[in-house]
Amino acid sequence: MPRQPEMNSDYGIDAPGVVRNLIVIGAAAIAISLVSLSLPGVPAKVVAIVFLITGLVVAAQALMMVIYAKRGKFHHRDRMLGMMSWKGSERVLDIGTGKGLLMNGVAKKLTTGMSVGIDIWNSSDLSANTRENALRNAEFEGVKGKIEIENMDAQTMSFQDGSFDVVLSNLCLHNIPDKQGRDKACREIARILKPGGMALISDFKHTRQYANEFQKAGLRTSLSSRFYLDTFPPLRIVKGVKEKP
Repeated sequence: MPRQPEMNSDYGIDAPGVVRNLIVIGAAAIAISLVSLSLPGVPAKVVAIVFLITGLVVAAQALMMVIYAKRGKFHHRDRMLGMMSWKGSERVLDIGTGKGLLMNGVAKKLTTGMSVGIDIWNSSDLSANTRENALRNAEFEGVKGKIEIENMDAQTMSFQDGSFDVVLSNLCLHNIPDKQGRDKACREIARILKPGGMALISDFKHTRQYANEFQKAGLRTSLSSRFYLDTFPPLRIVKGVKEKP
């Protein structure tokens, strides 16, 4: 069974504004359907059915996003980490670490290695999304001595070439608004990977773009199918391996 987070750690709700809007829209649509049901005539009944279905679908999407945030993201974290054969000495980067879910999960697998998290901590991406909360979670998880956190943009990372054995990211790169910027982030990931290193990038859109850019940068790539049962929106994982000379 996937390991659950320690007591008192809090990894937040992803895209809280989207969840809030879905709840409001769903509730409004259901309210309109109830009002329409009280009106006479067939057209009113049709309107009621349409708005009821719309409201239930939208509310279900909000519910699935909350379920993913509270449970699914931990299953997906363990899925990603299970794609590596860990030695314990790796230097690992988590891009868009947020409140540290991947970063802390990696740190638990390390002995002499180091888990590094970077982010710009945009509040629209994750509830209570701050560097301080990432450090707080690391302390609760008992891994504070094996993590480093830096404020850094994925498009302009200051790390030297070949700095990391593994680069991870979940639900981050799609937040870069333009294709040029996302391509630049992918090239940066390829640059900072050590020869033989692996990148695992999980997202719900633009994954083929990431894979294509990794290929251009010389990485051997593969793209998973979508994970419908425990992620929402359904996520895919791009795997890129940097060939040894």
